Amino acid sequence: MQLLFSQPLLSTSSAHSLSLCLGGIYVGSLYLSKHARLSFSSSGGGGTGIAVPREKQKDERWRDDPDVIRARLVAVSIATVVCCMVVFAVILDHTGSLGIAFGATLLRLGFLTSPSTLFQPRFADILPHLVTPILFLGPLFGAYLGKQLLGQRNWVWQSHFQARFMSLQGIRNYLIGPITEEIVFRACVLAIYHLSGASAMRMIFFAPLTFGLAHAHHAWETYNRYGRGLSALKIALMTTLFQLGYTTLFGFHASYLFLRTGSILPPITAHIFCNIMGIPEIAYELKRFPRHKTAIISIYLIGIIGFVYTLPRWTRMDDNLYWPSERDVTYNSARY
Repeated sequence: MQLLFSQPLLSTSSAHSLSLCLGGIYVGSLYLSKHARLSFSSSGGGGTGIAVPREKQKDERWRDDPDVIRARLVAVSIATVVCCMVVFAVILDHTGSLGIAFGATLLRLGFLTSPSTLFQPRFADILPHLVTPILFLGPLFGAYLGKQLLGQRNWVWQSHFQARFMSLQGIRNYLIGPITEEIVFRACVLAIYHLSGASAMRMIFFAPLTFGLAHAHHAWETYNRYGRGLSALKIALMTTLFQLGYTTLFGFHASYLFLRTGSILPPITAHIFCNIMGIPEIAYELKRFPRHKTAIISIYLIGIIGFVYTLPRWTRMDDNLYWPSERDVTYNSARY
């Protein structure tokens, strides 16, 4: 089954446009249905100059309302399927064969590993999933000091697992959100850029910008929740810029994982893990555990060094369409 193409199927400008289109489909799905859209009361503003979130009014619909979450989970799930179909349509338009286009789409979206290793799972396949936890050794050590890891005395089933992961917010934050976002903003966007002949470095450092920009729409909610005054505008802008920064940085990492492994699973597990851990707070941990300052700083550094060391070594996969080794290039050249 021919899954490689002798020349790019898209121009660079077409790839840019399709990438933005995919992001628009995903974010736009949140606003198509009235059940998924947010609403804010006209009387809920009032620029008091105090930068504190206001209370929700009865006639408003906020992001964490159960019915809004349910509607948005359905919306992004449908949008994700549509985005996958866009990639399929691009490939089908070139091949003209449903069978070849379907197989090529599954492979390029990272749903299938290389056919030669599909039924031969290896220990090496687990390693890419461990790279991100190594980066978070410092925060994990902070949780250990606070006795909050599984099995420690301050870990409580109801609050640390049931309320967090089995709620609608948990399903959104740790399951549907990461899975759909990675399929769209990693698999689909990178597949489109790869079909345009973009280099690996361009895909790693350019494609994640779409992912970062897709989070900018949260600024409207922040602005309204803080009262629609000047202080609310400042908070919304700062929050959006910060979110744009760290989502783009994570996008670099997740894109590298996808391109190096050819699988969508490592980016998904990395996304879930990062959502669980949140932003590292070393300053807070140093203040909370002053007797362990040296250990905290040391383990944070060990985590960073370990991440840098393992990232290129634990993510290399043979027969990878996106990041072929010299052996793969020679083999595929002879084959196709």
